[in-house]
Amino acid sequence: MTHPTAQIGILGGSGLYDLPGLTDTAWISVETPWGAPSDQVFTGTLPTAGGGVRLAFLPRHGRGHRLTPSQVPYRANIAALKMLGCTDVLSLSAVGSLRADLPPGHFVIVDQFLDRTVGRAASFFETGLVAHVSLAHPTCSRLGDHLQAALGAIGVPHVRGGTYIAIEGPQFSTLAESRLYRSWNADVIGMTNLPEARLAREAELCYASVSMVTDFDCWHPAHEHVTVEAVIGALTANAGHARQLVLQGAPALAADGHGPGCVCRRALDFALITAPAARDPAVVAKLRAVAGRVL
Repeated sequence: MTHPTAQIGILGGSGLYDLPGLTDTAWISVETPWGAPSDQVFTGTLPTAGGGVRLAFLPRHGRGHRLTPSQVPYRANIAALKMLGCTDVLSLSAVGSLRADLPPGHFVIVDQFLDRTVGRAASFFETGLVAHVSLAHPTCSRLGDHLQAALGAIGVPHVRGGTYIAIEGPQFSTLAESRLYRSWNADVIGMTNLPEARLAREAELCYASVSMVTDFDCWHPAHEHVTVEAVIGALTANAGHARQLVLQGAPALAADGHGPGCVCRRALDFALITAPAARDPAVVAKLRAVAGRVL
């Protein structure tokens, strides 16, 4: 099936796609070699001075928040955006803060990750075709520059750079865990950005993560018991800023030509390890959806 080309993919909450001015909107079903994504993908055109930029919004947990962090089909989500023609992916997610100077309402442009998830499929590659990509710098600095400028323009308190620790969930941390993560110099804590960032790199997508602080994690004496009510309240307050960020940032991303020379786009140049003659044809066929450039 042929789908309209979407240049910017956005992973986030169910209401993020409710942007004023979008045209040519449609919900699109995408089937990937790794199954269906979390939901249909909402596509639309955001008018710009240059004629408009195509956006693709994928509700990470499905509309109505149906999927736990462990149940999110991360491979299918990233593959769906790649198959729709996305080159840049913006990840927006709610997080807890591990720093006293990052109160609720602050946004963090994440640039590093620590992985405490268990059992999640973290790679597109498998027996029959092995690959190793670099994750020293797991987010795209070009996207980070644009997002920093956009957050400054709309007046949202934010910091550039930070370490996101990904836990399995769906429970929040114990007090001992929260204190441990602070000792590791992690800045925010969430449940969804891994393996998402790993997969985006394997798919040669430029990926940026913006964490929206909803609460202090339980290390904070005033936030000893993190409640869903508190998180939802802060998340609602952040949602408007998230939509403003997309409206402000997407035209700038489109204006720079989506960074055709960005190193993220060539992450697989030297990553394939399995000799061509030893590659499983079925696995190669499956991987063409995300790694077709090198296959």
